[in-house]
Amino acid sequence: MIELGEDMLQELKEEVWRANLMLVEEGLVRLTWGNVSGVDRDRGMFVIKPSGVAYEDLSPELMVVLDLEGEIVEGDLRPSSDTPTHRILYREFESIGGVTHTHSVHATMFSQAGVELPCQGTTHADHFCGTVPVVRELSEAEVADDYETNTGLAIVECFREHGIKPMEMPACFQKYHAPFTWGKSATDSVKNSVALEVCAQMGLGTWQLNAQQSGLPNHILDKHYLRKHGAGAYYGQG
Repeated sequence: MIELGEDMLQELKEEVWRANLMLVEEGLVRLTWGNVSGVDRDRGMFVIKPSGVAYEDLSPELMVVLDLEGEIVEGDLRPSSDTPTHRILYREFESIGGVTHTHSVHATMFSQAGVELPCQGTTHADHFCGTVPVVRELSEAEVADDYETNTGLAIVECFREHGIKPMEMPACFQKYHAPFTWGKSATDSVKNSVALEVCAQMGLGTWQLNAQQSGLPNHILDKHYLRKHGAGAYYGQG
């Protein structure tokens, strides 16, 4: 472990701590089924929840700091078992600043079923520009070799093969596993996880009411997405 001598990432550790608590507040996790991280690009380090620690027992001081090679820089506890996945996403998706992984019920249903979530309405379009993709399942060799690292590599492979921009589609369903989301920051990645769970629940309900629903027309999708995220965005006070 590298000794920093002083805590250089206190603000980020506090944000990541609060972001992990948001998972509980928003009903996205049970037990310890989830984790949030945030990255400091200038220092080349990221902060993540320690493995298996109950959310009510967390504090900023318990957050684990690692470099982008996966070496622990600060912290006495083991980092989340999903740390290698987060590290790969930070390495390959250079525009992102935070990553969230949950087993939220409805989004995990899509993951387990291996079903994409098309944009069926404007709620979805406000957050995700198009269909939320399913990332392929890992092979037996990938699971045996380095499961969590290969999970990250499979996500990156999916996005590159399909020409998907990570910040336009900050979410995916890992087949047989669960969802991953990311965003501009740790907090933003949790908000995208909240949106994904709600949209997954809405999607299931929409198909129950109308099994033939094929998706939101592109001109409405583009309008809703771009008014919040485009160069000429005008939603909110920012």
